[in-house]
Amino acid sequence: MSNKTAAQKTGDFGEKAAESYLNKKGFETVGRNYHSRYGEIDIIAQNEQYIVFAEVKTRSTAAIDRPSAWVDKRKQKKLIVTATIYLECNPTELQPRFDVIEVIYDKKTKVIVSIEHIENAFIQEDGYAAF
Repeated sequence: MSNKTAAQKTGDFGEKAAESYLNKKGFETVGRNYHSRYGEIDIIAQNEQYIVFAEVKTRSTAAIDRPSAWVDKRKQKKLIVTATIYLECNPTELQPRFDVIEVIYDKKTKVIVSIEHIENAFIQEDGYAAF
């Protein structure tokens, strides 16, 4: 019996779909649910040019807002600090990039309706990271 909440199960479902999507686009997953004391990065993936820190937001077709609307400045700062910690422990020559992946699904059928990949969704602006 799983102790996960419905929201956690939905998040896992969306993250698996987003990971598969990135893999099909030629990215290799190098981390999932990377934690620091500041936050969590859902997916870390890389290709020949980029190391992508992806925030996955999953919502049903009944949701009013776009999933990416939930990645506010506060969340962005947490992601940036966590990515900086990751890069300090895992140096790379690849260009860091922050993406948001929106996964929309039908709540009744549990079928993915769409995946929207927002590349370079935000950038470090105010001294939280030094890329």
